[in-house]
Order: sequence, then structure tokens, then C-alpha cells
Amino acid sequence: MAVGGNIMDNFEKNLFDENKNNFNSGYDNINFIMPNFEKPKKKRNRKKTLFSYIAIALIAAIIGGAAGGYLALGRMNIANNNVIPPVLTAQDVNINLTDDVYFAVAVAEKNQKTVVGITTDVVQHYNTFFGPYTEKAQSMGSGFIVNPNGYILTNSHVIGDGKYEKITVSLIDGSTEVGDVLWYDTTLDLAIVKINKAGLPTVELGDSDSLRVGEPVVAIGNPMTLDLERTVTQGIISGLNRSIAFENGTVIEPLIQTDASINAGNSGGPLFNASGQVVGINTAKVNTAEGLGFSIPVNTAKPIIDQIIKTGKLTTLYIGIKGIGVEAYEAALGIDVAADYGVVVIETIANSPATEADLNPGDVITAIDGDKVANMSDLKRNLYEYNDGDIVELTIIRNGKEQKVPMTLKTKPAEY
Repeated sequence: MAVGGNIMDNFEKNLFDENKNNFNSGYDNINFIMPNFEKPKKKRNRKKTLFSYIAIALIAAIIGGAAGGYLALGRMNIANNNVIPPVLTAQDVNINLTDDVYFAVAVAEKNQKTVVGITTDVVQHYNTFFGPYTEKAQSMGSGFIVNPNGYILTNSHVIGDGKYEKITVSLIDGSTEVGDVLWYDTTLDLAIVKINKAGLPTVELGDSDSLRVGEPVVAIGNPMTLDLERTVTQGIISGLNRSIAFENGTVIEPLIQTDASINAGNSGGPLFNASGQVVGINTAKVNTAEGLGFSIPVNTAKPIIDQIIKTGKLTTLYIGIKGIGVEAYEAALGIDVAADYGVVVIETIANSPATEADLNPGDVITAIDGDKVANMSDLKRNLYEYNDGDIVELTIIRNGKEQKVPMTLKTKPAEY
């Protein structure tokens, strides 16, 4: 396809080198009774890739400056601190099959208090005919609390991919706190922000790997403006294992596709299953169509959250390749790969674990220590579970034959 060269030229993006404090935290006891879905046998699914000729937008609303997205012509009132939605305690909500209450009501009552607004003061630099030009803008998105001590998960692009001056977090009680960015990754489009506050309500993380197409879901976020904070929309899982490519060549995969209404400002907000568990982080939508939204599977973020909460930092390991998922590769280049899934090695980096293990361009990585690797996000997620110096066994396909390759993992160099 025409975009193939653009993706190949930009594989570097996918490189692995690679205040009132009276929150009620008793919501965890809310009961949700839903049909017992049986998980079907896994089949090979050829996922469709949405390439850059479709207008796909990262959905943080820009409310000032010339950065694109949602532009405000005047000063926007982004906080309505006098209006606090009523929040029921867990004891107030006990749902069973005879209750005339829709599941989305229960999900909202359980989780709205865990969703935050994130306002980011961004500095943007431009090179113009008259010389360098700097402009300040303000972007707005969403996030959700994953630990009672103030750890918040959101998208990397919500915090300006690290190009920020100040992060302000808005809580359910109307208070605001300054946020400190502990970690972000532009390839995964994920970030963790910390606020200096304890005793906060938290979400329950679900299992995104067990999702089925057609399951009902609920999205909560701040579309367009914080005046519409914690808006609840509902829909279904429309598709799984989607890939999207942006005009700069960045490919994000795998993604959950949903028809739950997602708009500018929803970025970083949670996608919940019918049990009120987070299964995705809302990240993008197709501008030219309705009902095409995308979320990052929450399982991608779990090991990252765990490590940062335990150690206060994240050690990034790398294997030293440039690569792309098999299906995205096949769709982009029209080349059939002798593997149903995995990561195609495009290039190996000198003096890296990959070169030391004699990986070659064209090899397809399908597993690490027996754990399936379906795409680049899988590979990166797996690496977060290891330490510097660990020896792992890669399963690769080379020239159509499966091989086992030992590799010693290393910490990613600062210059890489």
C-alpha cells in the first residue's frame, strides 16, 4: 500500500531499545450480575489496519494556541467547582437481576469518582520564515486513579508527550492538584501522573485479554471541556487487535475498537466492562466517521503500574531492534509472512542484545520465555517484567522454521 514506505521510514517510533478529602472508598463492594460469557477458542484474526488517509485523532482537546484539535476562541471556563455530582456509596447500590437498573448506571456510580480531568500547559516551538517562534497552549484530557496514594494513568499525548510546563489534575470534589509526571512512553501512548494526595478512590483493573466482540462497555471522560466532566457513554466492543497508523508513521497496536462515544478530551479516560472494571484507556477516534473509537488494552499498562508503584521508577529494557507486528507489516507492504503473529525484525542495532544473540532482519519474534508476542506492544509489555541481565529465550521464525534463541536483556542506553 502507498503508506508502506512511510511506515517503514518511521519504525523508530516503535523501537525497543525500545483537597475536601472525604472520598468514600467503599464502592468496591458493589455487586454486578451479568451473563456468564464463555470465552471462545482463539482463532487467527486478520486485523484491519486504519492507515493515515483516514483522519484519526488523538483525543486530547486543545483549548488554546494553534496546536490543532479543539480550539477555543475565547477564555474557557474549565472548572465548575460548585457543582459536584452525587455519588452513592457501595451500600447504596446492590444490583441483582430483578432490579430495574441498567448496567451503565451501576458502572457510573461505582467509578465516576475515580476519573480525573487533566489540564496540561504545553509549550510549542516552531521554526518560521522570521525565525524561531514559541507559543503556549493548553490541552485537556482525562485520567483515572489506579492507587489511593495519587497514582493516575493517562495517555502520553495528554501530557504533551513530555513537552509540558505544568500538569493540573481536577478531582471529583472540585479541588485541583499539581501533577508530577513519573513516566511516559510515546510508543505505547501511556503516562503515569502522581499527585500529592492520599486516600483516593481507585478503579479496579480488569483483564483486557478476555474481552469478546459484542460485550457492553462504558466510557467515562471529559469531552471537549471540564464543564462536561465525567460524561458517561456506552457502547460495545466492536473489534479487537486493531492497528492504527498516523500521518507521522507511528503505529499503535493492538487496540480495542468501540462504538461508545469518544470525543476530544476523552483521551486517557477509562473504558469499563459490564462489571465496572477498566479494560482500556481511551486514546483515539476517527474524525470522519461516528462510532469509531479506540482504546489501549489495560493489560499493556499493568506491569508498568506495578513497577512504578513498587519502586518509584521504571527500568526500561531493550533488545535493540526496529520492528512491526506481522499483520501491520503484511497490510502495509502486501508481503505474506510465514507466521500468524509476532514481530518482524526490520533492523538490529549495533552492540545491542539483538546483535549479540545474532537476530537478523526478517526474523519474526513470536514468544519470550514461552509467552506469546503478537505485536510490538506485546513485546514491550513483556520486557517490563524482567530485570537488567536476565537471560530469556526468544522463539523466532527464521526462513520458515521455528528456532529458540537465548538473549541477555540490558537496560536501554540513555542515548538510545
